[in-house]
This record gives sequence, C-alpha cells and structure tokens, in this order.
Amino acid sequence: MKKILATALGLGIASGAQAADDVTLQLQWVTQAQFAGYYVALDKGYYEEEDLNVTIKPGGPDIAPPQVLAGGGADVMLNWMPSALSAREKGLPVVNIAQPFKSSGLMLTCWKDTGIETPEDFRGKTIGVWFFGNEYPFLSWMSQLGIPTDGSDDGVTVLKQGFNVDPLLQRQADCISTMTYNEYGQVLDAGVSPEELVTFKYEDQGVATLEDGIYALEENLEDPAFVDKMVRFVRASMKGWKYAEENPDEAAEIVLDNDATGAQTEKHQKRMMGEIAKLTAGSNGALDPADYERTVATLLGGGSDPVITKEPEGAWTHVITDAALN
Repeated sequence: MKKILATALGLGIASGAQAADDVTLQLQWVTQAQFAGYYVALDKGYYEEEDLNVTIKPGGPDIAPPQVLAGGGADVMLNWMPSALSAREKGLPVVNIAQPFKSSGLMLTCWKDTGIETPEDFRGKTIGVWFFGNEYPFLSWMSQLGIPTDGSDDGVTVLKQGFNVDPLLQRQADCISTMTYNEYGQVLDAGVSPEELVTFKYEDQGVATLEDGIYALEENLEDPAFVDKMVRFVRASMKGWKYAEENPDEAAEIVLDNDATGAQTEKHQKRMMGEIAKLTAGSNGALDPADYERTVATLLGGGSDPVITKEPEGAWTHVITDAALN
C-alpha cells in the first residue's frame, strides 16, 4: 500500500489544489480541550491556508467513530488504537495516518480505603470500565495479569461505566476509569482529596496503548486527491496542536467558543488543556513505530481472549506525515 500511496501523493501534489476542499473530521467525544488542536487550526485559519474547508463533528456516548467513517459520514476520524485495530481485524480497513498524542492519559482511580495498593488487589473488587471500544486496554491488562473479569471471587466485577464519575462517588465501584485530563479532575471537584485516592496510570503499568490517532479508510488512500487533502489536513492540524501546547489558556478559550452546548466551563477546559499538552508533547504527528509495536504487543497479549488475534498488516503509514511535516 505504501507504494500506491507514494504514487498517489506525487500525483496529488502535481495537480495542485484549485479550490478549497471539504474535509469532515469525526471526533471521539464531545467538544472539549482533548481536541483543541483541530479547533485552533480552524480558528487560526490554518486549514484555510491549506485550501481546506474543515467540518468538525463532535462525538458522544452513542457515536462510534469507526461506524461513522465506514458509513461515509466523515473523511477522517479520531480513535484509540485498540478500537481501530480491532475494527480493522473485523473487516473495516482503517489506517493510522498521523499520531498527535505521544502518551496515554488513561488510568484507574480507586478509593484508598478499599485496601487497593497494587493491581493484584483488584481481585474481588468492582471496577468501572468504559465500553464502545474503550474497554480493550483494560481487558488486555487484566488478561496479562491473569485476573478474570467474570465477577468471581478471584477476579474483578466489571461495571459498565457511563461517561461520568458517579460510580466512584456513590461507592458503586471500588475503582473507575478516568483520564488524567478529565474525570480525575471531576473527582477532585466533587470534594475528594488526592490523599483519599490511589491511581494506576496505564503508562506506568507498561500497558499503555496509543490514543487519539488520526485514521482514514485504506481505499480512500488510493485516491491521489484524497491523499493530497490529508497531507494538508495533517500539516494544518499539527500546526494547531503545537500552538495549543504553547498557548494552553487561549486554546481552551477557542474550544469554549466552539462548544455549541455551552456545557463546558472555563476552569475545567483550562485544566484539561494543561494536561492534554503533556500528552501531545514530543509528537510531531508522525507515528512512532516503537509506540505502535508496544500497543500491538499489549493487545496481542490478552491471554485466551486477546483484543486482536494476529499482527496487523498495513494498519499505519508514514506517507502522509512524511509529506506534511518535512
């Protein structure tokens, strides 16, 4: 596929962009600082400078980006790599064309008074886990530890967690899934002190998987015009991300300006942007093969029920970022 992409890229650049090209981006969640780079690129005119007319579609609890992409509702999507690789193995040929996030923000946040000190202490406990593709890192982690997720005394009871922190606050779960940039702060905002909590970052446990990558359909990457659009889209997006890293408060304000629901607060978005900047730092947008291999190894190491059953082929490319960033 790389040869096809390279040929398409050459043809695309040769043809040049005659007018603004439409690009629709499907976000993984609602409008928030997690996606600041794209809103900054839109607000600052970086997409316009690349002759692109970009539409950003917010996600939500009932929106699965791979399904939107498969149905033609978007040209490109944001997705966690476990979800994307699982979708690819099941027949949806998605390809990672850029990786703005270098680090993972996923963690489990637990009540300290439950006696949980190490992952082995999860046995017999109730753990809140997000689904819709977000469950894969957790299930793979538990499988590697040999901890069943069947609710047995020696295993964990998995609580299908909504996208809030209520299960922890209401003591329905001993631990819940949180992101460093979002739900953990919500727990603190509810009056819980850090001293009352124990956290387990997936990054620290050696089971971190890549998050918030940019994906397109493989068949579209055989089209020279589409490849050319993606080169320009990634270049402008990464310019937006680096501006957001350097100007986090302004980036948060831009996100708030684009939040049609009015549900976000300035305090929360500024805190979120500060944490997000830590995750995008160190990435120029090109996927690090070592990070990819680590993610694949984690997903393959899922014991009797791995997230993916074989090494993926053609699941990522540097062709877009090579042209966009060099």
